[in-house]
Amino acid sequence: MRYKQLGRTGLFVSEICLGTMTFGEANKNGMWGSIADVDQSGANGILERSLAAGVNFIDTADVYSFGKSETLLGQGLKDLGVRRQEVVIATKVHGMMGPKPNDQGASRGHIMDSVGASLERLQTDHIDLYQIHGNDDVTPIEETLRALDDLVRQGMVRYVGVSNWQAWKMAKALGISERLGLARFETVQAYYSLAGRDLEREIVPLMNEERLGLMVWSPLAGGLLSGKYERGAAGEGRRAAFDFPPVDLERAWACIDVLREVARKHEASMATVALAYVLAKPFVMSVIIGASGSTSWTRTWPPQSSCSMRRMSAGWTRLAPCPPNIPAGCWNGKPPVASPRPLRLINGARSAYRSCSVRFGSSPRRIPSRSGHGSARVRFR
Repeated sequence: MRYKQLGRTGLFVSEICLGTMTFGEANKNGMWGSIADVDQSGANGILERSLAAGVNFIDTADVYSFGKSETLLGQGLKDLGVRRQEVVIATKVHGMMGPKPNDQGASRGHIMDSVGASLERLQTDHIDLYQIHGNDDVTPIEETLRALDDLVRQGMVRYVGVSNWQAWKMAKALGISERLGLARFETVQAYYSLAGRDLEREIVPLMNEERLGLMVWSPLAGGLLSGKYERGAAGEGRRAAFDFPPVDLERAWACIDVLREVARKHEASMATVALAYVLAKPFVMSVIIGASGSTSWTRTWPPQSSCSMRRMSAGWTRLAPCPPNIPAGCWNGKPPVASPRPLRLINGARSAYRSCSVRFGSSPRRIPSRSGHGSARVRFR
């Protein structure tokens, strides 16, 4: 097992993070009932095998089975006699935990209420990494950051992170933290896989610049890259009942064809090769891998194969780069043509290139270049 820095901090975590979203009761708690199927005995077994393989990083969330995941994790660590300093526990807050309007979100009130409940369920006096689990469009970012900073100063939380945020919002949060001297986000938890590489467009450059650690969830695209599924067939596994995360199936199946070929060449499973692809990325800190009551990653991935997984990833030359993600109609179906003489717009805050069509409101408007070609200047209201 290899260990990497948690963001820019001095804390080290295993490159494999045990995900506990499957900890809970099957067929209960609505959506979670189709995902969770691990009871206390199963959780203890998964924890024991993972710790023996060198895993020291465990991720959960208060919303997973509405707290049951945290409860099973906390009890499991106690049953196994694991010393608190031997594991790095990450949990999350934001999801809906009740029917009331303040039972969700990233407000100071919900964060302060939730952290105490999580500590109680986990049977610990501190959380190593406390993450905002989603985007709250109502709560000001500064309110969220001040609440997290208070938790760090009180010793209830040691580091803070964020999950599933847009790049611009993370950049703004980092700026606020620096300006006000608040605890800053050290990690980003996001979906990334061979079948979904949108992260590479904006978030990866941000992480590299700000030294944020990436925790990858669903590296097998909800099992799509595991080899359980075939074109046109229903398949078995979680994705058959819970089709998430969404992927571009046309591109995904093309990747799976190459994935199957590489796996055959290296006499490895498709899941192992798909994980090799993600782990080989320099911006990846840790990959979150879960286990059900009947399966565990420790049974299919011997610890000594870590280096060989990286060698596998060196042969992905047939995979195209991450395709551009330009909204339909933004460039009239054609890529923008860079101009050495950008236009300075009326507000003085933007520039555009020759002959590009930008959409404002409901209709696109032609922006002329200063080279004399095209229409007169356009005033935006």
